[in-house]
Amino acid sequence: MNLQTEFEFTLPKGYIDSTGTIHRKGVMRLATAMDEITPMRDLRVRSNQAYLVIVLLSRVIIRLGTLPNVTTNVIENLFAADLAYLQAFYRRINEEGTSIIRLHCHECQTEFDFDLATLGG
Repeated sequence: MNLQTEFEFTLPKGYIDSTGTIHRKGVMRLATAMDEITPMRDLRVRSNQAYLVIVLLSRVIIRLGTLPNVTTNVIENLFAADLAYLQAFYRRINEEGTSIIRLHCHECQTEFDFDLATLGG
């Protein structure tokens, strides 16, 4: 069995950099124990627990568009919809090991798989 450790995603809105370029496609890796421990040492997190998600996502998002790296500044400047999407995506891949969820259509009574990675695309 192969363990998937990196997951592609597409942001619903996208990060707009200083030149006006919109970055929507990215890659998030599975978090390690150290990824979840290290932010607790960050002074920004100590003074505001809500900042934890900013530091954590900046550690596990390994690519976003053509940006050279994903920093806390990038995560801070995401639209709220994108931040919410990334938090849900993080939970899904780290708790379930997949970006695919099982959905049920109440109208036609069928079940189908939906890949959260395609949500924004």
